[in-house]
Amino acid sequence: MKNQEGNKMADGDANTGKPSNSGSGKNPLLTIVMILQLVLMGTIAYFQYLAHQKLAATESVMDVVKSDMKSAGAIDESSETGEAREEDGILFPLDNFTANLAQGDGPRRFVRLNAVLKFNRDSSEEEFKARKPQIRDTIISILNSKRAEDLLKVEGKNYLKEEVKAAINSFLVDGKVVDVFYVSFQIN
Repeated sequence: MKNQEGNKMADGDANTGKPSNSGSGKNPLLTIVMILQLVLMGTIAYFQYLAHQKLAATESVMDVVKSDMKSAGAIDESSETGEAREEDGILFPLDNFTANLAQGDGPRRFVRLNAVLKFNRDSSEEEFKARKPQIRDTIISILNSKRAEDLLKVEGKNYLKEEVKAAINSFLVDGKVVDVFYVSFQIN
């Protein structure tokens, strides 16, 4: 019995006495690692901020082109402010096109296209009518070089417009194609 009371006393002393350092104390190595981690994260965040500021300060290609066009007078202030403006030009509708597309993976595909060309107002309609076969041939040749995957995306259709404008403007003498409008565009 005395041993049991002695054990109870030993347990009581252990519960009421000072806690031992086995697991409940702070490890100084862990504290140092946490401080180093915070310093490292702060340094990385600072350098990312500096890189972002440097990138934001550099002039993009769009800014350079816009400033060049402004200085050349190609852009007026109404395009900057979003005001509506009227642009005159001659609309020249083209007949429907049906052209084979370049062979990609899968079955043979073709495109049906109905387009309207917009020429600047200084252009002569006689030149357009005289060059209509050449214009159609140019557009069909461009379409034959395209894959269906290229034309299914919006960027591909916009790139096709720019390519058609550049190709037609390369052989026009008096006129200039200002824009290309798709009336219908179907890929099968």
